[in-house]
Amino acid sequence: MNLYLYRIAKKVTYTIGRLYFADCKCDTLEDPVRELLDLNGDGDFNDEGEGKVYGQTAIPAGKYQVKMEMSENFNRLMPYLQDVPGFKYVMIHPGNSAEDTKGCILVGENTRPGKLINSRAWSDLLNKKLTEAEERGEENWIEIYNE
Repeated sequence: MNLYLYRIAKKVTYTIGRLYFADCKCDTLEDPVRELLDLNGDGDFNDEGEGKVYGQTAIPAGKYQVKMEMSENFNRLMPYLQDVPGFKYVMIHPGNSAEDTKGCILVGENTRPGKLINSRAWSDLLNKKLTEAEERGEENWIEIYNE
């Protein structure tokens, strides 16, 4: 299954996007998009002066495989993005504000600036669709675009 995330509102403290998957559409909330540089070419993104702030930076735009894996934090299967340069343990999960992200992607409905509602319901629906795709033997991928 393919997921498409379009970042449509890049603010100083958060980023709002639209996520399309399996004939569904919801909003997303992420940390701010920052210009990330890999000055050493090592995929680390921890080079001095590049702009990454731990737990306060959206992942780079690109295409990533998504796998359902057990989360100790949520105590259930959750979608993890694979091989994100300079980031570890990036999930798509429920949450209501940028403080809940830590570099992850939150899903829900954006009805107030920088906030999501109905996040758990959208996360559950997404998890169901991703799990069903994996059970059919499909790979799951997300493509992220900076609009």
